[in-house]
Amino acid sequence: MLSKFQKQLSENLPFLKEKKLLLAISGGIDSVVLATLLKQLDYDVSLAHCNFRLRWNESDEDENFIRNFASESGLKLYVTAFDTNSFAKDNKLSIQVAARQLRYIWFHQLLQENQLDYILTAHHLDDNLETFLINFTRGTGLEGLTGIPVQNDKIIRPLLHFSREEIQEFASENKIEWREDSSNSSDKYLRNKLRHDIVPILKSLNPSFLNSFQATLNHLQQAKSLAEDASVLVYKQVVTEKEGQKFFRLFDLKRLPNYEAYLFEWLQPFGFRAWKDISDLTEAQSGKFILSENYRLLKDRDFLVLEEISIGDLNSYEIEENSEIYLPIKLKISTVSELNRQTDSNTIYVDKEKLKFPLTIRKWQEGDYFCPAGIDGKKKVSKYFKDEKLSLSKKESVWLLFSENQLVWIIGKRQDRRFYIEKTTTQVLKIELL
Repeated sequence: MLSKFQKQLSENLPFLKEKKLLLAISGGIDSVVLATLLKQLDYDVSLAHCNFRLRWNESDEDENFIRNFASESGLKLYVTAFDTNSFAKDNKLSIQVAARQLRYIWFHQLLQENQLDYILTAHHLDDNLETFLINFTRGTGLEGLTGIPVQNDKIIRPLLHFSREEIQEFASENKIEWREDSSNSSDKYLRNKLRHDIVPILKSLNPSFLNSFQATLNHLQQAKSLAEDASVLVYKQVVTEKEGQKFFRLFDLKRLPNYEAYLFEWLQPFGFRAWKDISDLTEAQSGKFILSENYRLLKDRDFLVLEEISIGDLNSYEIEENSEIYLPIKLKISTVSELNRQTDSNTIYVDKEKLKFPLTIRKWQEGDYFCPAGIDGKKKVSKYFKDEKLSLSKKESVWLLFSENQLVWIIGKRQDRRFYIEKTTTQVLKIELL
C-alpha cells in the first residue's frame, strides 16, 4: 500500500510535499494508518485530536493513546476537548453535526495560528460509498451522487481511493495498533446500518464492487462537470444583472428543456435548496417570494428577481385574506365552510369578521400579550414562553400573527380566544402552518 499511496500523492497531490500538513486523528485505524504512511514518506505533518467527551472514559483513553502515538512517532500534536452535548443542545444540532462544526472550526484556527497549509482527513473509499448511499436513500440530485471530493479548499482526503480492506491489511502487516470506537458497532446511526447490513451484500454480489463504484463516481463527476459548463452558457441567455440584482426572464427560462434544473443550479450558491419552492415560484402570483439566509427570490411579473437582504428586512410580513406566503414560514389563509375537529397545533379556525386585514407576522417583542383560553384576562407572551420552558433560541424562532395590534396566534403553539368561532359566526377562516 505504501508504494501505491506514494504514487497516488505524486500524481494527484504533488503540491503536498512542500506544505505543512495538519492531520485530523481520532485514534481509529484509518487516521492512524494515514499518519503512519505520511511519516514513512517524510511529509511535514502535525496531528490534531479532538476529545468530544461523548464516551466517558473511552474518550480520555483515545486521547492518551494519541499522545503516546505522537510521542513515539516524533510528531507534533495539538489536543483540545469540547463539551459537545452542551454545544449541540444550545444550538439545536444533532451530536454528529455539532461535533463536525466544533472540530472544523478548531482545525481552521490551528491553520491560521501555526502557519499550516492543509487539513488532512482519513476518509476512504468505503466512506465515500456510505455517503453515496445515505444521499441516495434520502433523495438527492447529481450533487449528492458525486461523492466526497478529494479536495475541498483547505481540506484534503488522500485515502479516498483506498478501501477499508487495504487499510486493514496495511495495519496488520505493519503491526499498527489503533483504538476501536465502540459506537461504530451500534446500528443507531444510518451510516453504521449501511456499513454492517447493506454494503456487505453489495460486495458479495460483485467482488469488484468498490472498483465499479469508483468508476461510476468518475462518470457522475464528469456528467456534473458537463452540466455545470452548460449552465454557465445558458445563464448568459436568461439572466440580466443590474445594480446588485439578478433578473431571470421567465419567458426565456421556460423555453428551456428542464428549466427547473438550470434554475436550481444557479440558485444553490445563494442558499436556496428547496426545489419545489423554487419551481412553484415560477407559477406564483406577482409579489410572492422565498428567502434563504441572505437572499430574497421575488416573483415580479415576468421576472424572478434575486437580491441580497439584510436582517432589518426580515422584521415583519403582511398577509392578505385568502392568500399564502412562503417565508419566513409557509402560512395559508383560506375561507372554509366547515371545521375539521381533528386539528393540530399547526391549524386554527377564526371568525373572519373579528379580523382586520392585512394581518401581520413578526417576532415577539417585550410587552406582547394575548388572551389564552382557560384563564381570565390576558397573559404576556414572555410569561407563556417561560411557562413552556422555551430556550432563548427557541423563543427567537417563534412567529406571531397579529390583526392590527391584537395577537391572533402564537403560530404553531397557542391561539388567542378573542378570535374563536362562536354560534353567531357566519364566515370562518382557516389559518394553517404548512
